[in-house]
Amino acid sequence: MSLSIVDFELFLLILVRISGFIYTAPLFSLRSVPVRVKAGFSIFISIILFYTIPLSAAEYVGVIGFAILVVKEAIAGALMGLFSNIAYHILAFAGQIIDMEIGFSMINQLDPITRIQTTISANLYGYLIMLLMITTNLHHYFLRAVVDSYQVIGIGEAVLPANMYRLMVDFIINYFIIAMRIVLPIFAAILMVNTVLGILAKVAPQMNMFVIGMQLKVLVGLFVFYLIIGLTPSVADYIFNEMMDMLRAIIEVMKG
Repeated sequence: MSLSIVDFELFLLILVRISGFIYTAPLFSLRSVPVRVKAGFSIFISIILFYTIPLSAAEYVGVIGFAILVVKEAIAGALMGLFSNIAYHILAFAGQIIDMEIGFSMINQLDPITRIQTTISANLYGYLIMLLMITTNLHHYFLRAVVDSYQVIGIGEAVLPANMYRLMVDFIINYFIIAMRIVLPIFAAILMVNTVLGILAKVAPQMNMFVIGMQLKVLVGLFVFYLIIGLTPSVADYIFNEMMDMLRAIIEVMKG
């Protein structure tokens, strides 16, 4: 097996895009996954792509031209993984709102997946969605998407337009809308509880509504949460579709 300088440069550019994707994509970018595993997986996929996908070497002038190609490939791979992974955090945001409404926001715990402080409901949603992502083989879709991206965006052909921020702005808008749709049942129930407590505070001022309200919010919130937990697969399906749409959108933008 011989490897020329041109082939090595082509393999290096493939490895850069795949590595950028692996280090930012959902499930693959977890901090619990060792760095050596990520690096070995990136090299393994790059070797397969190098010998299976017909790609032509990119043209460049000098060392600076090659460095620009490497940076463009790294940004292209990182953006593909980032835009598909960012939709996963919608449920974490929704879980934090739920805990804020029912009074669990004071309890923070370390998420072993992301290594950040999060609330109980956000952690529960994160584990459920991660489990559904594995059982539905969604990570296979992401791998196929980044492999098929070479047919749309060749080596060194990624375009980074200035209006790319509009895609993120549109997603941020949908981010809050989707999160509020998930939280809406509990939000409405707690709103009714607050209304009842406000009326009781006027009717019977001698009652300590602060002590009663804390316990009542927890009971009502957990009961409603028990009722809506069965809708998690539907929520996950909606989130997964959003992740796919974001990945396709960023590929279309970089296609130029």
